[in-house]
Amino acid sequence: MSIIRSRDNPRVRRWSRLATDSGFRRNERRFLAEGPHLVAEALQAGLKLHALIVSESGLKRKEIRHLVSGREPMVLGDHVFAGVADAETPPGIAAEFELSSVTTQESGTALFLEGIQDPGNVGAILRSAAAFGAAEVVLDRACADPWSPKVLRAGMGGHFRLGLRQVADLSKAVAEFAGTTLCTVSSGGIPLNQVKVQGRIGWIFGAEGTGVTEALARRAAMKLTIAMAPGSESLNVAAAAAICLYETFSRDES
Repeated sequence: MSIIRSRDNPRVRRWSRLATDSGFRRNERRFLAEGPHLVAEALQAGLKLHALIVSESGLKRKEIRHLVSGREPMVLGDHVFAGVADAETPPGIAAEFELSSVTTQESGTALFLEGIQDPGNVGAILRSAAAFGAAEVVLDRACADPWSPKVLRAGMGGHFRLGLRQVADLSKAVAEFAGTTLCTVSSGGIPLNQVKVQGRIGWIFGAEGTGVTEALARRAAMKLTIAMAPGSESLNVAAAAAICLYETFSRDES
């Protein structure tokens, strides 16, 4: 078995760019999934695999040997793999997958994300969206790249159960949505638990701190407020999204 021990190897440089360069990911239509859980989720979802990458020490782990069974991985020396992996503690396995083209979904709950720059928040929202049965998430270009390693880790595989697309004009995407659009406001909106909406729902969530811009909020059919204890000013956007998604999901299930 040959082992790549140079960080100057062309493949290693390519994988490093996929881990760090969002423009390169978009142009190449590829991304890197890191760690046994994400690699297994992507494989199970049927994403096209272009390269399976393991560290020399990672091959000693049973779960990684199971994932590479029947496949031909590229083995990197541990120090080389550490230069490719984004995680602080290299997980021992990564994989290059193809980003399949996503078309607009015509049914199911949709989310529209505006200017949410924190990768952890974007990933947590995607994880909640998948958990509560959403079909589609549309992000503007100001959001953190959904296919960055940090967002993928926070999403915990939720990416692979959603239709994801990042657009230049989020307002246009909202205007074209065939359903009822809702956004949350800190006060003055209809209490969340009193809202009754029939048909398809599109949730709009905005940037940390500032929330949804006034221009985009005007496109929402309804403005809602989540009840909180006195003295509380606001919720983290990922927490607010989870509450809203659960509220509508639980009604559909009951």
